[in-house]
Amino acid sequence: MGRSFANLHIKSENLEKSVEALRELSAEHPEVIGNPSKVVMYISQSNENWISVLNEYFVWGTVKKVGKTLSRLIGEPVMTAGYINEEIFELSIFENGTIQAERIFCAEWTREEYGLKEEHVQDDYLREALAIRTEDFDHFIGIPSPWQAVDKLSELVRMPLWSDSEWIPHDENLRNRFGKYEFHLENT
Repeated sequence: MGRSFANLHIKSENLEKSVEALRELSAEHPEVIGNPSKVVMYISQSNENWISVLNEYFVWGTVKKVGKTLSRLIGEPVMTAGYINEEIFELSIFENGTIQAERIFCAEWTREEYGLKEEHVQDDYLREALAIRTEDFDHFIGIPSPWQAVDKLSELVRMPLWSDSEWIPHDENLRNRFGKYEFHLENT
């Protein structure tokens, strides 16, 4: 098995609004984050346009459900990134609870073996939401290698996508970048 990560990013300049939306997500939709009694999220204002979020429940397969639900609550685009075993990089963007665009970067045999198919290929939306120039975007979506696609997207959107909550105890740069937020859920 290779390296894996999953994270989500809110297209927003307002950290406080994003934290409140994550608090609301934790309180009103705990099922999308595994029904914990206490939710721990690591949040960072990655750049002027994006707020990055890490959580131990985010893995390839669950992070999209969180992104979809969060996008309904916050009213901003939410990007999810899932990377599994060095084989697959799945990039999805949600707005108002609906997937707006998705790209999966992997080898053709991996796509066939896993039965992978993008839910909604909408490259113009993806390019605009990520604010990437057309010529850079055309190069980016042509990259077949998952790790190269992650590196290129990190460069283009000016934020490190190689991050996961499990890495925080072992990575000083992540510890310095992300603040820890705890949301305690009341028993009802």
